[in-house]
Amino acid sequence: MKHRILLVDDEPNILSSLKRQLRTYYDVHTADDPEKALGYLKKGKPFSVVISDYRMPQMNGIELLKEVKSRSPETTRMILTGYADLDNAIMAVNDGHVFRFLTKPCEKETLLENISEAAKQYDLITSKRILLEQTLKGSVELLTEITSLVNPQASERISRVRRYVKYLAQKKEIKALWRFDIAAMLSQLGLLILPPGTMEAYIAGKKLTAEQMQLFEMHPVVAKDLVAKLPRMQSIAEMIAYQLKGFDGSGTPRDGVEGEDIPLGGRILRIALDYDLYLHLYGNQRAAFGKLEEQAQVYDPELLYYMEGMLGVEARYEVKSLTIKELYPGMILYEDVLSDKGAMLLRKSLELDKDKIDRIHMFAHKVGVTEPISVLV
Repeated sequence: MKHRILLVDDEPNILSSLKRQLRTYYDVHTADDPEKALGYLKKGKPFSVVISDYRMPQMNGIELLKEVKSRSPETTRMILTGYADLDNAIMAVNDGHVFRFLTKPCEKETLLENISEAAKQYDLITSKRILLEQTLKGSVELLTEITSLVNPQASERISRVRRYVKYLAQKKEIKALWRFDIAAMLSQLGLLILPPGTMEAYIAGKKLTAEQMQLFEMHPVVAKDLVAKLPRMQSIAEMIAYQLKGFDGSGTPRDGVEGEDIPLGGRILRIALDYDLYLHLYGNQRAAFGKLEEQAQVYDPELLYYMEGMLGVEARYEVKSLTIKELYPGMILYEDVLSDKGAMLLRKSLELDKDKIDRIHMFAHKVGVTEPISVLV
């Protein structure tokens, strides 16, 4: 697949000439002013390389590339200009974090060589990010599996809450959704400290003893301390720590933080976890949301608004009984998946993806799986 590159220059003839030289090797896009270039960043796939002229109306090349760095930090940035001097080159490197500073006219071979190096730099950065995300997510899934063995109810709750968190994070136009997903997956890790029966009583709406309540309020901090030990997980740990914190400053931790000073992930977890609890207690979506409205002061008002919109999305799901061959990603298990001998293979509430469907097929081939399978579609 060809790398996508964006050429920015206020001279149409130069853009046309550059595009002719490069289109054999790259997926080339052009913009004749900086504002149009920034608009392209919002559309479609990210660009591997952005190459900008220096002297342009309204915004010079360095200012443009600083904005590119802010909006698409993994994109490699280059300057191609006919107004080269040492000061401009220094500014480009220091302020625009420019990978290469080239002068016009530029030989085709020199231009191609530098763009190739820029594309390799982009591949290096993105591959490191993908590796980090996959490694972290694999580790988190392992911890979640351990949680499910010790506390099955917490595991089922995580599966549901992940859907709510994903929906709310998308509504907030969060780019790093995986961080919020991991926060949801690990949010219940601290519940492992609770005495037997505590979580069951909480989910049933029973009043906890003073000792049980104290331990329950500690669970986000316990999870935070564990998660913070992993590299680059500090921000996720902070989300988890504030999952019981109210928008009005109530709840734990009791530190005086309130409103939008509470990490967004913590605000999302609070409303998602409470909605799931009330849905379990009252049995329908409207009653669960009504309970949220009764104590609206403890929730971020914008998230409460989005949560109401989610009710319509959830209402579009219907229960179906399907064969294994009819399963596809995005479906949600309505009942546990069992082997022919009654052993549990996958718990209800999990969202199916390709890996889980492949696992079901493998089980069906090796030990047999009870069909039909009940799913939410």
